[in-house]
Amino acid sequence: MPFSAARDVPGLIVKFGDYPLHHGGVGAIRSLGRLGVPMYAITEDRYTPAAASRYLERAFVWPTTGTEDPDRLVEGLLRVGRRIGRPAVLIPTDEEAAVLIAEHQLELSGRFLFPHVEAALPRRLASKQGLHELCVEHGIPSPTAAFPRSYDDIVAFAGEARFPVVAKNREAFVRRTRPAVNGTTRIATREGLLTLARGWGERPGVILQEYLPREEAEDWIVHAYFDRDSTPLALFTGVKVRSWPPHAGMTAKAYVVDNPELADLAARFIKQIGFTGIIDLDLRFDRRDGQYKLLDFNPRMGAQFRLFESESGVDVVRAMHLDLTGRPVPEGEQRAGHRYIVENIDLPALLAYRRSGYTTPHAPPRASGTELAWLAGDDPLPFLTMLARFVRPGAKHLYQLWRTNRLGNTSS
Repeated sequence: MPFSAARDVPGLIVKFGDYPLHHGGVGAIRSLGRLGVPMYAITEDRYTPAAASRYLERAFVWPTTGTEDPDRLVEGLLRVGRRIGRPAVLIPTDEEAAVLIAEHQLELSGRFLFPHVEAALPRRLASKQGLHELCVEHGIPSPTAAFPRSYDDIVAFAGEARFPVVAKNREAFVRRTRPAVNGTTRIATREGLLTLARGWGERPGVILQEYLPREEAEDWIVHAYFDRDSTPLALFTGVKVRSWPPHAGMTAKAYVVDNPELADLAARFIKQIGFTGIIDLDLRFDRRDGQYKLLDFNPRMGAQFRLFESESGVDVVRAMHLDLTGRPVPEGEQRAGHRYIVENIDLPALLAYRRSGYTTPHAPPRASGTELAWLAGDDPLPFLTMLARFVRPGAKHLYQLWRTNRLGNTSS
């Protein structure tokens, strides 16, 4: 590679909540570990896939729910930092961690390295309502949305809305305590919406959003790292072929596809809001009006970030580590045509998409290379650990999704 990383500066994977089967954390451990960077991770227990990686120096077992008092989480992070014994680059894998770091920069900056951003910005970006407001403010296309404050608001919305609609949790931070829906949920009818809404309480924490028809849309992703001046040091674009749950969830299969228009839109938006750090954006191209509409803004590393690597060997995690340790980030074109597959969720996604009518015209007919989320010849244990742990929680998750979608698609 045309660069070398600072091997005296470790990386720490920071995650809050109980989701041990997270391939993004494993990808980050491998990405920096292969450069000789000592890697550490916060894990639910000693038997997670991340803890099994040969590139991990040590797993700090710290079971959390993501609902703890922020001061307690900050204290725990500082305790982990003291045990590492030297400044480490923080790599958050969820919104809770990204927001906590941004809102407690002063306390954490002596022990850790991380991009310094306006303290309130990550929370606003991770909020569906906050993101929608920013899009309107800066002229970034996004789906039409409503933010009901009561059941009566939902009844009024249902009387005028064009179905199907999409329901999402309004704030990323309530999903672990009182989620209204289990992820993005397509609701087919007025009756289905009102049935679901009866369980949302007096103050429904949802956003109700325009549905972009899958036969008229294409899902795109942008991953990038921006320096302190909001200048992109690494910026990548790709197209989703499949996700799980279908059309709404985590990327199951995707390709790297050059899209200068999308790259320019993302860079312009980041400059306008003054963000610094890693981003993971989900957008949907609406063929009806020719616009890319921003659906989600994750102010942290995305689980599928290893899809993207430049010809110089830079991904967004490597770019951040290089930048924060004072090293130049080499330029290089992205590896167009490269493919990414998440083994444990792509099979059910494949079966679902065969019946969906969804197409991705921009996906290349043949991959120039493939990156698997779990299986790696130089690091096989995370894949085996994932298999051992996947069956029971995987079945439970599939049942929850089926139940939610069954209620949401209730017809009159």
